[in-house]
Amino acid sequence: MAEFTGPELCGKTAREVVGLLKRREVSSKELLDAAYTRIDAVGPAINATVTQCRGRAYAQAETASNADQSDPGWLGGLPVGIKDLNEVGGVVTTMGSLGMKDYVSPVSSPLVEMMENRGAVITGKTNTPEFGAGGNTFNEVFGYTRNPWDTRKNAGGSSGGAAASLAAGETWLSSGSDLAGSLRTPAGYCGVCGFRPTPGRAGGGPGPAGFLNEGINGPMARDVEDVALFLDAMTGFDPRMPISLHAPEVSFQEAVKQEKNDIRIAFSADQGGFAPVEREIRDILEGAMKTAERAGMRVEEGCPETPALYDSYVALRGMHYGAVNNFVPDEVKKHFKRTLQENIAVGVNQSSHDIYLAQRGRTEVYHQMREFLQDHDVLAIPVVGLEPTLVEQEYPTVVDGQELTDYVDWLRFSFLATTAALPALAMPAGFTKSGMPIGIQLVGPPKGDALVLQVGLALERALNLPKGPIDPNVRHV
Repeated sequence: MAEFTGPELCGKTAREVVGLLKRREVSSKELLDAAYTRIDAVGPAINATVTQCRGRAYAQAETASNADQSDPGWLGGLPVGIKDLNEVGGVVTTMGSLGMKDYVSPVSSPLVEMMENRGAVITGKTNTPEFGAGGNTFNEVFGYTRNPWDTRKNAGGSSGGAAASLAAGETWLSSGSDLAGSLRTPAGYCGVCGFRPTPGRAGGGPGPAGFLNEGINGPMARDVEDVALFLDAMTGFDPRMPISLHAPEVSFQEAVKQEKNDIRIAFSADQGGFAPVEREIRDILEGAMKTAERAGMRVEEGCPETPALYDSYVALRGMHYGAVNNFVPDEVKKHFKRTLQENIAVGVNQSSHDIYLAQRGRTEVYHQMREFLQDHDVLAIPVVGLEPTLVEQEYPTVVDGQELTDYVDWLRFSFLATTAALPALAMPAGFTKSGMPIGIQLVGPPKGDALVLQVGLALERALNLPKGPIDPNVRHV
């Protein structure tokens, strides 16, 4: 277990701290004091919480506990980090872009407002690549976010600030978002959990294109039960978010407590040959599955054939960039990095036929997965095929000796859940010989959010990996 020398409160789980808040054994102010003490201590090493809102947070703390304690998502004054793609009223929202570095949000986004109404206290904004584009978190405004397990390495992206902040104990919960694994990759790289829920389960699509369901928000935490708590705090229908869903009758926290028997996992180390995987990553995940079998779960090699997946995902991703980032004002767009410009160009230049085929193709993939998962609870696949690379490398170009075609190709394992609108959990599965955490991804059936979390909790208990925060391992090239 890596060392943690931060405030004792920062080492507790979110649900433990919420329990302390309910019993009035700790105040929101005390939690903020602890969180900011930790941010001050580790911020220079990892650069995760890049904008703080201390005055606003302490003012919130005065009234946060007055929220309805019977609400399953009640947080009662728990400090929470918000990714710098989501607006928080009165706080700078840069989107990681020089063109937005001075923009102050007039109001909170509907999702942030929902969390605040349930007692979330926003400590600050976590770092993201420019407009969330990239699997490595860096930008021209704040610089690189570094992996707490080895500060030479990248923390994943685009929710790298959120994942690093959790891993280092700066906060108990942190929001993420996901189009190409943007919360799953950082979770896998930083040894925490990231959940891409059913679209609409945690708010809606991107504000100006709210009916899109490819780029969505989701909870990040240090363990599965805290993910369930945060998902309850993010769930609910709001007419300002057109695809948002009503909260379920049984809360996610209650659902994960209902122990599931006869767990059936389909496992594929390369998703049926869809993506390359380094030998060490394959060995770690196969070892995790053997542990699951010893714990009584049924694990079978298998993966559905999804021939339309790649082309469908690429077109859908292009549609997202064409509908969202392409409409950013020119005075902001002129600052865009090359890869962001290329993403927009792909979206704008694809043909209407490509988009029509993608809608048909994603439906094929959905049904292929739906039918496959009638005989399994989840499909377990890698989060990514290699361990974190040096932070200065924007993206890897080779995995397991195979050259990649473009900068998003190394994130292929993220395509499936996004394309078929399925829930997917990234969670710790083991460590490399170099000491870096490696995640496994559990993709579940349609609207099967609770089932994925149940399986995730069972696997988490079987693997019994350390879940507490760590002191950053500060290393230099």
